[in-house]
Amino acid sequence: MMNFLVKTIANAGALAVAVWLLDKITLTGDSTGKEIGTLLIVALLFGLVNFLVKPVVKLLSLPLLILTLGLFTLVVNALMLLLTSWLADNLDLSFHVEGFWTAVVGGLIISVVSWALHVVLPDGD
Repeated sequence: MMNFLVKTIANAGALAVAVWLLDKITLTGDSTGKEIGTLLIVALLFGLVNFLVKPVVKLLSLPLLILTLGLFTLVVNALMLLLTSWLADNLDLSFHVEGFWTAVVGGLIISVVSWALHVVLPDGD
């Protein structure tokens, strides 16, 4: 349970940095509390998408991953971020990613920040 909590907090922090750095990734709310709540729900949704959908997409795109020496992972991460944005829109959450290239840069930012936070935050194992 602690590991799940740490991963969710790391995802929320990484998403917050991407929202802060990129104008085309938006998170709106009436108050700071609502924005934090929305960010945590989106982080849970992002973690769920990465847990359920990403392995299937990586398996199906394995030839492209091998051909590009892993660089296609950036595209897979962008697609997962766009899927999270689409699901958030359908769930009436105020999180939106505008465009594929914004998702590529956002996915890169989220990957780097998430990795750094996983190094810093304690692991529950």
